[in-house]
Amino acid sequence: MFGSPSGGPWDMEGPSSLLSATQTGPLWLANKRESSRDAESDSARDTKTHFRVCRFIMETGVKLGMRSVPVATACVLYHRFFEHGSMRVYEPYLVAMSCVYLAGKVEEQHLRTRDIINVSHRYFNSGSAPLECDKEFWDLRDSVVQCELLILRQLNFHVSFEHPHKYLLHYLLSVKSLVNRHAWSRTPIAETSWALLRDCYHGAMCIHHKPQHIAIATLYLALNSYGVELPVGEKEWWQVLCEYVTKADIDAVISDLLQLYDMEAKCI
Repeated sequence: MFGSPSGGPWDMEGPSSLLSATQTGPLWLANKRESSRDAESDSARDTKTHFRVCRFIMETGVKLGMRSVPVATACVLYHRFFEHGSMRVYEPYLVAMSCVYLAGKVEEQHLRTRDIINVSHRYFNSGSAPLECDKEFWDLRDSVVQCELLILRQLNFHVSFEHPHKYLLHYLLSVKSLVNRHAWSRTPIAETSWALLRDCYHGAMCIHHKPQHIAIATLYLALNSYGVELPVGEKEWWQVLCEYVTKADIDAVISDLLQLYDMEAKCI
């Protein structure tokens, strides 16, 4: 897996370098990839794999103590990379590990490569001991670092992104002031909105919709889920918060999110 055709760490002389899942290396990633191969179309299989890899990024981020924005940045880096990259060429779990490493730098929450590697190893081998600092470990560490450089080149060093988080926080505070405080305290609107926002990063919808639209849509879905109604005025409440958002924009985000939940059921 993490070997190269020459038998050493990844040879990454340019964005076209092969990161093949069939090369020799740690079997804990190779087995993960092989177990997902079936008769599905390439597109359907790729979508499922991206979903699983983003779940890996999120769970790894939690175990590493990453904040929500760095985890979101790691997911966006991953999706941006595979906009033009193929999983037949690039190993997705290696790319994911490098995205976590790079996101820590971008969002100023630096992580050690050793910690990322050990947490990833345990993700695939529950209860196992940390990896020894042998040649295989150092080859893998070099692969993560070199893959980070590959990602930077592939994205033309555009690695800072605007996330919906700051908008959702603003919208929640605004909506809270409009809702009866007893109704607000009885329903987990804020918690549900944040959970829905996090789920958006499992798929490429997080890079296909504007951050303001995602924030409005997750809040809209949370309010509707609990039957919480807001005062009616000349404009809809979401137009007051975000002037240029339309109902069609909200419906598009929710539709993509529901497709992700359907994907989650298929990935179990």
